[in-house]
Amino acid sequence: MKRIIIFFTPPDQWKLPVIIVLGIFFGLGAYSFHISRAPSYLSDRPETCINCHIMAPEYSTWAHSAHREYTNCNDCHVPHNNIANHYYFKAMDGLRHATIFTLRAEPQVIKIKEAGAKAVQNNCLRCHSNLITDPKMMRPEYGHNDLRKERKCWDCHREAPHGKVKGLSSTPYALVPLLDSPVPKWLKDLMQ
Repeated sequence: MKRIIIFFTPPDQWKLPVIIVLGIFFGLGAYSFHISRAPSYLSDRPETCINCHIMAPEYSTWAHSAHREYTNCNDCHVPHNNIANHYYFKAMDGLRHATIFTLRAEPQVIKIKEAGAKAVQNNCLRCHSNLITDPKMMRPEYGHNDLRKERKCWDCHREAPHGKVKGLSSTPYALVPLLDSPVPKWLKDLMQ
């Protein structure tokens, strides 16, 4: 039994339209990659979080907290148990954030999801384990003995590191770094 291999060769008149359509497709993809600041999400820079304007209060309150000197957003909000889980979580959470932002479905008040809460709790314990096991903190008058195992850290320390963030209106004068405009200079010049 012979194998019959059929090669499909498009007619010559299709080549130019296919090249144009592919060029438009890849051009729009590259432009979307640039305008969304996609490469910035590979880093751990806190300024990346304010690519989305709704994160300005969280960024501003973190920037004025003691945590600023020691941590960035991903130190608290992304798992650190292994590199694969770190980047998987970052990718999935980032895609969810990008989808919500693209669809303009962002809430006025941001609430952490269960997976994010678990990551934050584990990172609190990872960084502050010396405080939890400190014999001075085990004294009954502090009430930490049993509560530490049953509650989240922010049940008591709810203002660390973000303070009283209740939405965009809670920090109306939040100062955050201004982002560069994604509009190319040639297009700005054309618009004037």
